[in-house]
Amino acid sequence: MADPFLALERALTRQTGTSSDFDLNPDVVMPEGRKLRPAGVLVPIQMLGDVPHVILTKRSSHLKHHPGQIAFPGGKQDKDDADVIAAALREAREEIGLPTELVDVIGTLPTHETVTSFSMTPVLGRVRDVFDVNPEPGEVEEVFSVPLSHVTNPAFFSIQSRRWQGRRRYYYTVPFGPYYIWGATARILRGLAERVHTQ
Repeated sequence: MADPFLALERALTRQTGTSSDFDLNPDVVMPEGRKLRPAGVLVPIQMLGDVPHVILTKRSSHLKHHPGQIAFPGGKQDKDDADVIAAALREAREEIGLPTELVDVIGTLPTHETVTSFSMTPVLGRVRDVFDVNPEPGEVEEVFSVPLSHVTNPAFFSIQSRRWQGRRRYYYTVPFGPYYIWGATARILRGLAERVHTQ
């Protein structure tokens, strides 16, 4: 059986450009001189039996930004964080109780610009062992996992749309069971899927 983490390491060596929440909406004109804040999100990959899974969260429905959406654990880089990787690991510890010492960082994907003016760096990490999941009260409603093979298969992605701020906005989705994975999370996973399937 092929090592899925070796395949991910190879995928990270392939060159692709940055992404943004506006990739499928070329008519959106971004303001010049905008200042993006650095952020890091962890893409935690854990073996469940013989199958690698990606750990995701469902954000609380009471949050001001992106309520109820599916997201990676992560957030903005604080002044005490050495870099965006440290920010992603810290946020994963705070949001889902993932001990930093259990994560082997595999590498990073290109940055993703969000509608909330963050330059977000996805950090791929191998979770070496099981841990006691502890969702952060008030911020994380649920922690769940999806097979890596599902979110790295381009065939499972589709483009959907909805009206947002008076115009139709298009975005990627990669649904799994009851979970509607879309927006920045789906776009980042789509970029990873493209790398995994590039020969």
